[in-house]
Amino acid sequence: MLSIVLLLCLIGSVLKTSAQEKAAFDKSAFYKSMASDKKADVEAELNRLQRGGIAGLDAYVGALTMKKAGFAGIPAKKLNLFKSGHRKLESAIKNERENAEYRLLRLMVQENAPTVLGYKNDIKADSEYIRKSFKNLPEDIQQVIVDYSKKSKILKAGDF
Repeated sequence: MLSIVLLLCLIGSVLKTSAQEKAAFDKSAFYKSMASDKKADVEAELNRLQRGGIAGLDAYVGALTMKKAGFAGIPAKKLNLFKSGHRKLESAIKNERENAEYRLLRLMVQENAPTVLGYKNDIKADSEYIRKSFKNLPEDIQQVIVDYSKKSKILKAGDF
């Protein structure tokens, strides 16, 4: 009987910790690392993401992994990192095609990826979807879009 009570307490503790980790995801820190030109910022955020069981983990980790690829010195390592992140982000988008935030992540990467990678096919569709979805997004994501539009070539602040 005592072992059942202990087991239930342990399960409750694990579930509570998991819920707290999901709630603790700081999107502002994530988007700061996406905008950063510092390898250490990107790696630190990737480490934080991989510790917590957040919803949409593959999309966030995928986008940051592709960003991290730009910091890798050896071309083969750059390509492998980029492909690894690409698979994760595209899988997340495939599973949630109407998630405008994931499409924003893809747009951010595509717009900044070297042309040689051939990862620019969805820029137009993603930018149109983001414009269409903008008013239905949470305020924090709207602000990310507005901030990003200041340096984007495809999204402009007047679009929303």
